[in-house]
Amino acid sequence: MADLSNKVAIITGGAASIGAAISEKFVALGAKVVIAARTREKGEAIARRLGVNAHFVETDITDDDALDKLIAEAISQFGSLDILVNNACSYGDDGARSDRATWLSTLNTNVISAAILGEKARPHLKKTRGNIVNIGSISGIAPHIQRWTYPVSKAAMLHLTKTQAVEYADDGIRVNLLRLGHIWSDPFDGLTGGNRAHADKVSIPYNLMGRVADAEEVANVAAFVASDEASYMTGGEVPVDGGYSAMGPEQHFPLMPLLQSR
Repeated sequence: MADLSNKVAIITGGAASIGAAISEKFVALGAKVVIAARTREKGEAIARRLGVNAHFVETDITDDDALDKLIAEAISQFGSLDILVNNACSYGDDGARSDRATWLSTLNTNVISAAILGEKARPHLKKTRGNIVNIGSISGIAPHIQRWTYPVSKAAMLHLTKTQAVEYADDGIRVNLLRLGHIWSDPFDGLTGGNRAHADKVSIPYNLMGRVADAEEVANVAAFVASDEASYMTGGEVPVDGGYSAMGPEQHFPLMPLLQSR
């Protein structure tokens, strides 16, 4: 099991859904966690629940002054910084009809903010030989019909990860990306009206596990990649997708029997 004892982590979007699961897992493994989120009510609630090793900072990641405050509070509260998890993102997407404002907002939130926060965290991560975990998506490697801005932003996040890994290597900073598949999270909950069984059923053709993942399953991988046990990993893409990216166009249904049946 990964050991994050005495590590200090910033987790953006760390108050809800997948981010909350990562916050919970990191604290359980001994880390001190700074939860960055826009919603004060949710942020304060999870910080109270996780106890003295969790600290909430109300943060709009598209605001550079807010990012400076976030870094400063992390150092003030816990004394150092070892891990940055760029998890917060925008799901706004009108497909081919997305207007300029939607494009700019999505890219600003999902990519540019991660790049700028990484650079602001860099001097502190250099001191601790820390690392960055970027949260990506299968959307970043495969086009999804009727979705444009989100997949393009996640493709950019993948390239950002490799760029950061190359740029930060001399500072001793590792940078990796988790490529997520279908996860039971706020978007899935909202789209299905809270029907997990329906989400699992719909997901069957898209992955080899025949279900969506729990957010904790993402948190488990994030904890390993952020830990010293992953010390030789950087610039990597770690699939947490139930086999989605292993399948070709035939998915996991044999073609020949279908051709033979009439």
